[in-house]
Amino acid sequence: MTDIHLFGTLRDDALRARVLGRDIAGKPAVLQGVATVERPGADDPALVAGTGAEVPTLCLRALDADLRRRIEFYAGGLGCRAVELPQPGGPVLIFAPDAPDAAAPHDAEGQGPWDLAVWQAAWAPICRRAAEEAMGYLGRIDGATLAGRMPTIRVRASSWVRAQTAPAPRHLRRGYDRDRVAVHDRRQPYAHYFAVEEADLQHPKFNGGASDTLTRAAFVLGDAVTVLPYDPARDRVLLVEQFRYGPHVRGDVLPWSLEPVAGRIDPGEMPQEAIRRECDEEAGLTLGHLEPVASYYPSPGAVTEYLYSYVGLCDLPDEAGSDAGGKDDEGEDILSHVIGFDRLMELIALGEIDNAPLLLTAFWLAPRRRELAALA
Repeated sequence: MTDIHLFGTLRDDALRARVLGRDIAGKPAVLQGVATVERPGADDPALVAGTGAEVPTLCLRALDADLRRRIEFYAGGLGCRAVELPQPGGPVLIFAPDAPDAAAPHDAEGQGPWDLAVWQAAWAPICRRAAEEAMGYLGRIDGATLAGRMPTIRVRASSWVRAQTAPAPRHLRRGYDRDRVAVHDRRQPYAHYFAVEEADLQHPKFNGGASDTLTRAAFVLGDAVTVLPYDPARDRVLLVEQFRYGPHVRGDVLPWSLEPVAGRIDPGEMPQEAIRRECDEEAGLTLGHLEPVASYYPSPGAVTEYLYSYVGLCDLPDEAGSDAGGKDDEGEDILSHVIGFDRLMELIALGEIDNAPLLLTAFWLAPRRRELAALA
């Protein structure tokens, strides 16, 4: 039987346990004549040929069919496939995006050596959480389909880690934490761009005891940012207009929405970084100072989405935002509008603006415009 050697992220004990479904240590070993390098847009590394190089691995032997199936499925989600690698003691099986080719020396820029400890410090919590969701699809989809879903899985995983490590403060609330909620059964009937999670659960009641067993469902979305670009010198704001499927499904006869600039926070990204990236993508704007407005759940009864809203100071001359924007590969078609702040408040009074983050941000900004002008 050909031995399977795990390298890269699967050397992390906690991640490997999630993928295999149980703790399996493996036997430490090395692959000779190869090195690990960073793979653009991926957490797991690529292998390249290197004279005298070695890669530490964990060797798994006599794997049953279920364990082999689990590894193949997860590897497929990472864009990897089974590769037989020649070694001095005989060929071994690895899962990699491509077989290392000694005839094609590695000279790609920006692909430095990959280091497990560096990855663990920066990415391990997100990848472990993503692996939990990914392995839940085993037997329901194939590895290629999982690979298409992995970007949004990682966005949801990043939001989970953010919620665990940076919760809102507790001053007035009673103080119950999530460990007091007893989940008896959890189901996921749908998952793609967002997921739907349904569970049967009980939670503690304020007057003592526990609730009856309740069935609850939620749309699972990643965290997002919104920013209202504001020019304090000209007292102007920039709004974006785009088609929104939610209003369309509701039956709205005008499903094009006026909004602040908004977008998902990519894994490993800070909210402020996401804001600057989205402003460049949607409106071609470079923002200066960012002023936080609020962070909040827009609809906590049924949606996991958590928003970080900001005002971003910038220059908005007459020609600003005159072109349509958005990313073609994401199907975005976005029109920008530069208007005076008084006109913004008129549109709110008329009811044309019905986007919650924009309403919240406009009302926050109204009494602070002079203060922001001084700051600018």
